[in-house]
Amino acid sequence: MKNDEQASLVMLKSTLSRLPMYYHYLEERHAEGAVSVSASEIAERLNLNPVLVRKDIELVSSVMGKPRVGFNLEQLLSDFRDYLGYDNVNESVLVGVGGLGRTLLSYEGFGSFSLNIVAGFDVNKDLYGIRINEKPVLPMEKLPDIIHRLNIHIGIITVPKTEAQKVCDILIGCGIKAIWNFAPVSLNVSNGILLKNENLAASLASLSQRLFRKMDAEGFKE
Repeated sequence: MKNDEQASLVMLKSTLSRLPMYYHYLEERHAEGAVSVSASEIAERLNLNPVLVRKDIELVSSVMGKPRVGFNLEQLLSDFRDYLGYDNVNESVLVGVGGLGRTLLSYEGFGSFSLNIVAGFDVNKDLYGIRINEKPVLPMEKLPDIIHRLNIHIGIITVPKTEAQKVCDILIGCGIKAIWNFAPVSLNVSNGILLKNENLAASLASLSQRLFRKMDAEGFKE
């Protein structure tokens, strides 16, 4: 990589690290009832250079600041949410397009909860190119690009238990912040990662035991 490309990458990473800080301040001002905010105000509050703040805002938003007024706060917040992917909290990817994975991809009921599985991923080359409920099945090599490009935050795991931790680590490494795990195994995740386990076998066993106790209490006999 050339020196100028390296410098640009460093600058971009530096800018991205500041954006959440801007967003939280904008949220505070919006909650206080403000309708506009200036780059100078942001810079003073966050102890930054006003010129730097303006350049960072230009990366995120096309909204123009007005002299002596500043930027429209509501529009600026919307642009920040869009750029940072904060509005994509209900979009997800699924890894493991076996029987259960296909069922989840086919299930229409997720739409009632605004959960959208954008694609399924698998290591089985025979599945590449097919669509399940209009959801494409893609190779694992495309997983990082999809997650980053679409700002996906939720990963669904439906692989065998021997592969679940590996897949979990890959998802977290790509930026996933919440894991919905259907593999019958306990996963290790770092602090700050949300984990929800769905042990179908344990749920069925629990239901069976409850049914047995109910039938015994009501005097059912074979």
